[in-house]
This record gives sequence, structure tokens and C-alpha cells, in this order.
Amino acid sequence: MRKYTLLVLFSLIASISFSQKRDEQPNRQSPLVRDKPSLKDRLFFGGNVGLSFGSLTYINVAPTIGYKITEKFGMGLGPTYTYYNDRRFVNYKYETQIYGGRTFARYQALESILLYSEFEVVNIEVPDLLFTKLIRTNVPSLFVGGGYTQQMGSNSAVTLMILYNVMESDYKIYENPVLRLGFNFGM
Repeated sequence: MRKYTLLVLFSLIASISFSQKRDEQPNRQSPLVRDKPSLKDRLFFGGNVGLSFGSLTYINVAPTIGYKITEKFGMGLGPTYTYYNDRRFVNYKYETQIYGGRTFARYQALESILLYSEFEVVNIEVPDLLFTKLIRTNVPSLFVGGGYTQQMGSNSAVTLMILYNVMESDYKIYENPVLRLGFNFGM
């Protein structure tokens, strides 16, 4: 069912046809004089939200802030928080809060194609060596991949990405591939 939902979301995003471009004014200055973009023009904001309810409840909030180094290349960072509650089994209940941070780099290879990498470290609860109690530990992940970006207005976009966690860990948090739906403002 999850694969079908993601396929429908991807199809919906891909079929959005109201892409709008900002009206560009002709540059009346000499070709040798260029305006340097302000800090405000180089910043962009966005993030991801994930929700799942039922016997497995998953709520994820991961805002980001980034800086456009060039028109196509940007880097940024952001916190991540997840509430996780697993009640799928009769004699077992697992409830935890996962939090951490991430840094990322993105490159707009084509108008709608985005290349992306991200390093994330989250703090989670895991069983101790004797499986008698839960202890907190940091788990790193390194994601690489890309996605499809659809402009929505003059400076916002929605992005669907397919990422792979290429860093091995003792604790498997993500199943490959990782699918993300995100929103960006200040594009």
C-alpha cells in the first residue's frame, strides 16, 4: 500500500503543469557591472514532514535552512525530530523520540532534476547489550541520491527525492530506498 501511495504522490507532482517563472527585467546596466545578490536572496527554507497513524505511529518534522553558493548549488542544515510508537505486537510496545541534526548539499543539475547528499546524526533509544533496558545512542547516516523538483510560483517548489543510506550502522533506522517529499521557499 505504501508503494502505491508514493507512486500516486509522485504522479501527482509530476503532472503539475502550472510551473511559473519569475518575470525577468532586462538588465539596463553595462554587461561589466553585475549586482551581487543579497544575503536574503541567497537564503532558502524548506523541509520535510512525515506522518503515519495506526498501530505504527510515526510523526517526523525536519525543517531546513540553506544558502545558495551559486545559482545551482546550495548547502544547508537543520534539526530533525521524530515521534515513533509501535503497537503492532500484543506483548511488545516501543515508544521513543528520535532527534538530531543534518547538513546537506544540493545541485540543480537540470531545471527539474536535483542531485542531493546529506549527513545526519540522530539520537535514538536502543537495547543495551543484555537486552534488559533501553539506552540512548547516536546513529549516523549518509544519504545520496536525487529527485524531481516542480516549481510552484516564482520562488517555491515541491521536491520528491529518492535517497540511499550508504553508511552502515549497528542500528538500521532507514530502509533503502528512502523516499522524501519536501517543500522549499526562496528558490
